[in-house]
Amino acid sequence: MQELWGRKVLKKEINDNKSIIADSQKLPTMDMLNEKEIQCLRCGQIQRKVLVQLSNGYYFCPECIQLGRVDTSQEFYHLPEPTPIQRTVHFAWKGALTQGQQAVSDELLASVKKGESRMIWAVTGAGKTEMLFKTIHYCLECGYRVGVASPRVDVCLELFPRIQAVFPDEPAILLHGKMDEGYRYTKLLICTTHQLLRFFQAFDVLIIDEVDAFPFVDNPLLQYAVKKAIKNKSSLIYLTATPTETSTKRNRQNNVQISILPARYHRRALPVPKTKWCHHWREKIKKGRSPKQLVAKIRTLMNKNDVLIFCPSIALMEQLKNAIEKKFPKVPLACVHSQDSERLEKVLGMRNKEYRILITSTILERGVTFDGVSVIVLGANHPVFATSALVQIAGRVDRRMDYTAGEVWFLHDGCTRAMREAIKQIKKMNRLGRERGLIDEM
Repeated sequence: MQELWGRKVLKKEINDNKSIIADSQKLPTMDMLNEKEIQCLRCGQIQRKVLVQLSNGYYFCPECIQLGRVDTSQEFYHLPEPTPIQRTVHFAWKGALTQGQQAVSDELLASVKKGESRMIWAVTGAGKTEMLFKTIHYCLECGYRVGVASPRVDVCLELFPRIQAVFPDEPAILLHGKMDEGYRYTKLLICTTHQLLRFFQAFDVLIIDEVDAFPFVDNPLLQYAVKKAIKNKSSLIYLTATPTETSTKRNRQNNVQISILPARYHRRALPVPKTKWCHHWREKIKKGRSPKQLVAKIRTLMNKNDVLIFCPSIALMEQLKNAIEKKFPKVPLACVHSQDSERLEKVLGMRNKEYRILITSTILERGVTFDGVSVIVLGANHPVFATSALVQIAGRVDRRMDYTAGEVWFLHDGCTRAMREAIKQIKKMNRLGRERGLIDEM
């Protein structure tokens, strides 16, 4: 029975379907809007019938097919969430919040108690996760069901053990597309935003981390998933370091309150990126050569830190790795990207100081923390580096309590609006942090 609480899934997705299906509610998979159009009731997307009709006459949805094909011959199975029951939940976190974190934590808890939604706009490395703990604890003790979702698997993998450590006696589950563990009911879960497509009126409180990240940002399918996954009376919490103009405008229209935290917990200013001209960087890499500006910058930065190099494409990454190895033959290095089968192992290797240089795509722009790193964005003027991406990339530096003099460098052959806006946004947050007394001058 519990397997279907707050879920909306196909028969083939139910573990013990014989004993469950008889008592469950059956819901349609599609809505016939008119003679020409049909709407999928899992992802909300509207399709022209003529384009999605199968040879047997049924209609299917191509938009959410990665979760398993849904068509008009099937039904969804569902059971409502049980009534919340108050209980005692062990809270094991012994840390302390800063003045700024405490203010945001209090505002968040007040919103949840009122059943309101809220956006938390906090700079990268501000400690957003820690600010959630008090609210999650309150919700679990009220018997509420709490979900924490992120567009990125990497972020979910980092969040899960941290949250689990705070509530060590609380059953929790991590859901993503490559998981080995089967689904089971829990009051606390961490998942990718795509997994929300399988939930229906499940969550009293749903926290969406990295709302500005691909593939969640401006994605109507995932917006629909969030809307259907929460209860009629619930709280939606949005977390971001780089809100888009669209999301900010939408929140104002929906009267969603915003909490802003412009400083990190260690009270140091955000590292402001420095720019450096790097002539014909693309052409040099394609010819198997390292731009001299890049080589010089790597040498300087490695005197104090390891180096993360962000590259605009996978093809260039492989060429760049070969070129850098020629200049630094004794330096352990690696490159990692979204299609790399050893991605998690390489990220762990960088954390464990097995590499001095890690070349990466934008896959590591957010959700990961390394000790003692500086960052170089090679070809920062490339279109793949939007303002939000550059702010997030800069945020990889100086995240820990101990200061390591990490730097951020944008190497380019033509300054873009995105570069200027990213630097402007970082400076703005530093200014606001100083005005609020949340930053100490070094």
